[in-house]
Amino acid sequence: MVTVPARQGLEAVDILRLRERVGPVLHDGACDTLGFLVPAGTAVGWDLPGSACTETYGWAARPRIEPPVSGTRWLVPPEGAWVSATEPARLRAALGEAARTIEAVDRCG
Repeated sequence: MVTVPARQGLEAVDILRLRERVGPVLHDGACDTLGFLVPAGTAVGWDLPGSACTETYGWAARPRIEPPVSGTRWLVPPEGAWVSATEPARLRAALGEAARTIEAVDRCG
């Protein structure tokens, strides 16, 4: 699971939805972070600053209705997702685009 700040994550969800490739997404109870479910093994090579990637151990092989992390809820539930997990390269691109959008808005605001 790739975890990012909520603002960047929400932008990325919108970007991915427009391209019909978003997998299940979690949000924490305080709505501070979003977690994108990604394929197993993604954590090994994930190095995007401002995010963290941790294993959720077999999620894609055994999708469940309840969130795989306690204290979270679904933003995009498995049954509402286009794919079972968000493809890491697409997620990286969407997070980069989201960060640039946020930076531009903050500069103009």
